Amino acid sequence: MSKEEIKKKIQALSEELNKHNHAYYVLSAPTISDFEFDQLLKELERLEKEHPEFAFDNSPTKRVGGDITENFEKVTHIYPMLSLSNSYSKEEIIDWENRIKKLSETAPTYVCELKYDGVAIGIRYNNGQFDKAVTRGDGTQGEDVSANVRTIKSIPLQLQGNYPEQFEIRGEIFFPLKRFEELNRQRIEQGEPLYANPRNTASGTLKQQNSSKVAERGLDCLLYGVYGDNLNFENHSQAVAKAGNWGFKVPTEKQNYIRVCQNIDEIMDFITYWDTERKNLPFEIDGIVVKVDNYRQQDELGFTAKSPRWAIAYKFKAETAETILEEVTYQVGRTGAITPVANLQAVLLAGTTVKRASLHNQDQIEKLDLHLGDSVYVEKGGEIIPKIVGVNVDKRPANAEVVKFIERCPECDHELLRKEGEAQHYCPNEMGCSPQIRGKIEHFISRKALDIDGLGPETIDLLYQNKLIKNYADLFDLSFDDFYDLERMADKSANNAIQSIASSKEVPFERVLFGLGIRHVGETVAKKLARHFVHIDKLQNADLESLIAIDEIGEKIAESLIDFFSKEENKEIIERLKQHGLQFEINNPVEIKETLNNQTFVISGVFKNVSRNELKELIEQNGGKNTGSISSKTNYLVAGENMGPAKLAKAEKLGVKIISEDEFLEMIK
Repeated sequence: MSKEEIKKKIQALSEELNKHNHAYYVLSAPTISDFEFDQLLKELERLEKEHPEFAFDNSPTKRVGGDITENFEKVTHIYPMLSLSNSYSKEEIIDWENRIKKLSETAPTYVCELKYDGVAIGIRYNNGQFDKAVTRGDGTQGEDVSANVRTIKSIPLQLQGNYPEQFEIRGEIFFPLKRFEELNRQRIEQGEPLYANPRNTASGTLKQQNSSKVAERGLDCLLYGVYGDNLNFENHSQAVAKAGNWGFKVPTEKQNYIRVCQNIDEIMDFITYWDTERKNLPFEIDGIVVKVDNYRQQDELGFTAKSPRWAIAYKFKAETAETILEEVTYQVGRTGAITPVANLQAVLLAGTTVKRASLHNQDQIEKLDLHLGDSVYVEKGGEIIPKIVGVNVDKRPANAEVVKFIERCPECDHELLRKEGEAQHYCPNEMGCSPQIRGKIEHFISRKALDIDGLGPETIDLLYQNKLIKNYADLFDLSFDDFYDLERMADKSANNAIQSIASSKEVPFERVLFGLGIRHVGETVAKKLARHFVHIDKLQNADLESLIAIDEIGEKIAESLIDFFSKEENKEIIERLKQHGLQFEINNPVEIKETLNNQTFVISGVFKNVSRNELKELIEQNGGKNTGSISSKTNYLVAGENMGPAKLAKAEKLGVKIISEDEFLEMIK
């Protein structure tokens, strides 16, 4: 054969194998025998080996794996992978639907889907070719596991039909129960410990360095979310159905894995059906996801700091086990929060041995009426740490001692406090309580904060025990000798620690602010505060009124900030960090003009010159505030095309000024 004929032969074989793969793994309708498929694959492997210049990056031969990945590259998500808020009862679903109806201008239609108990994945395609697969990570940044995901045979490497030029599809990678059972049978035969559950095993498999081992495991994937620009879909259910035409394994109405619902009764019918039938599925699910179907309504409803308002997860009741409460101990967190922990007689629960369970706070202990020696019901419902959900009072021992919440810190013996309106007790001795001191420093060096490599909890503990540090500013005074003299610290490790501490001086302001460990100030709040105040001095001098005026900053956060910056010890630490060169201002910030004079805007509809998000940014950059719903405090409604009649009627009723997109742009000109 000529080179041109060989090239065409490789292409034809690749296309034929892709079709057979799709028929077998997606449609469950094979068109040829396994033997015939293997013969075709061997022929393609032979041709690619002899003529590697004609092999495709996404060749069907890549399914067998073989790539070695030492480190998984970090990749920033184009579209953040947010988690969903959870619910556990019909009442909570009804409350969510009522909120949606109040915020929506037209009656919404909903989509119910299975909540697969697997590993979230985002897969990017360019011109119909598999490009990159990224894990959820922290929602902003994940890990590139493309080499491993390529081996999953239900994920197409080459799309079919009329697909967008560029897009991302998201779904869940999971372990089919049959494959998981086979894997554990093999481990029994080999005398190896069993894997605990399919979800954790799927996660561990995706992090295998050798992709051929991943290929052997037989992972599967269902995809259900399409993301991209100009996709021309009006709703989610339409996009999912279309993705099936491109070759993806997606949930279908025929399987009853997805259903469009008009009201709460239809939603609950779907939930009730799968609460019973989930045991007959070939994979594990832990609930149902309910979404608003229409994309325009999703856009209007928007997001909270952590999750979309237009979707919610209903979690099925978790598996429970009964065991004995032996003791209650207390942990002190980095912010001083006291967490009671139940120490239990070991019991098997959801595939793992449980010895401890969270009790959360004093109210829960009193509500359960806990006594030492009680037979308690333990549940692993949607939480990593199990919790006690009930007591078998009939088995309570005679003269059992009531569990009483402690009054003094178990670490420093300082009297505990509990602020009005808060559930937890806390130790206020933050500068003299050992777990708080170490915890704050560990938080400060963590990846999402200063990201100082080479230290870790053990090193921090050694530095603290040797009286070399007592707060995070002390880290910047450490020398090479300080590290080298520590137990088990070699030359290279000491150098790495010093260099990493020096490098942390380049970390941006919002991460430094998060690293300070202020109560109630998480990543999102730190970013919002940094962008609003630009410089730490302005934030330090802010009063309660100016803080709560910032979108999503409530009284609790504002009071915590004021309390933190009022303490001389904290002021001194910040001054030392400034002197060491840490970033306490945003370089080249977007200038916030006072054009709109803190007036409140609501935007609705579709706009010609700018997108909705760009419009919101323009409002904030010009000193205005965005809100999602109209009230008596709203100054302007910016009205685009196809604006909902409900918002228009409410604006007219309350006397809110209605302006067009052009009029708004003229205001900020």
